[in-house]
Amino acid sequence: MATSGFKQFLLRGNVVDLAVGVVIGAAFGSVVTAFTKDLLTPLIAAVAGKPDFSAIQFTVHNSKFLPGDFVNTIISFLIIATAVYYLVVLPMNALVARFNKLPPPPPPSTKKCPECLSDVAIGAKRCAFCTSQIPAA
Repeated sequence: MATSGFKQFLLRGNVVDLAVGVVIGAAFGSVVTAFTKDLLTPLIAAVAGKPDFSAIQFTVHNSKFLPGDFVNTIISFLIIATAVYYLVVLPMNALVARFNKLPPPPPPSTKKCPECLSDVAIGAKRCAFCTSQIPAA
């Protein structure tokens, strides 16, 4: 019994979709990291005339610091975040907005009396509270 419940849980659509999304996301992250490290950073270095900043490093008391590698990681993150925003978030928000359109508000059923500011029926010619005449709308 417990085995079949676990099997049902694993084979449920959203668990499988989540697993596929994680694997594809990791692969996409690897591709973007390689793009940044192997193509984008050397291109920026070639245009700027500076050495490849991914190789920038310094040592303090035999500890190696890699600020250039950190810059590559930030660039990779920004590329991934931009891609996710424009390829997932914006289309999803547009889709949700299309399905969640609110119906237009109903026309008003009352209006304010100009003398006493009471709510009176939209078709009334006199106010029920102060009996003043109400101009036609």
